[in-house]
Amino acid sequence: MLITGFFGVIALLSWALFLFALFAFVDAAIHREDAYRAADKKSKPFWLVVLGLAAVVMKFVSILSFLPIIGLVAVIVYMVDVRPAVRQVTGRGTGGNRTAFRRRNRGSSSDGPYGPYNGRR
Repeated sequence: MLITGFFGVIALLSWALFLFALFAFVDAAIHREDAYRAADKKSKPFWLVVLGLAAVVMKFVSILSFLPIIGLVAVIVYMVDVRPAVRQVTGRGTGGNRTAFRRRNRGSSSDGPYGPYNGRR
C-alpha cells in the first residue's frame, strides 16, 4: 500500500512537471522572434526545441531518472531568466509596475500637468 501511494505521488508530480513544461513551451511560442534577439537571449527556435524536448522527457521518461531533472532546469531557466526579459521587451510584463509607480508618485490634488499649482504667485 505504501508503494502504491508513493507511485501515485510520483505520477502526480510527473503530470505537474509536464504541464509546467507545456506552459513554458506555449509561452515561448507566443512571443515574437525579434523579442528574443532584443532581450539578448537565445533564439526562439532554440527555446522551442529545448522546452519541447523537456516536455516530452517529462511526459514519457520516469521522473526518477536524471533526464527530467535536466528538463526541469531548462524550464526554470526559461521561466526565471528568458520569459521576464522577453515580456519586458514586448511591454507585457510592466503593467503592474506602472500602476504601482503611478500610485507612489501621484502628487497632491492641486498638481497641474506641469507641477504643483501655487495660485497666481
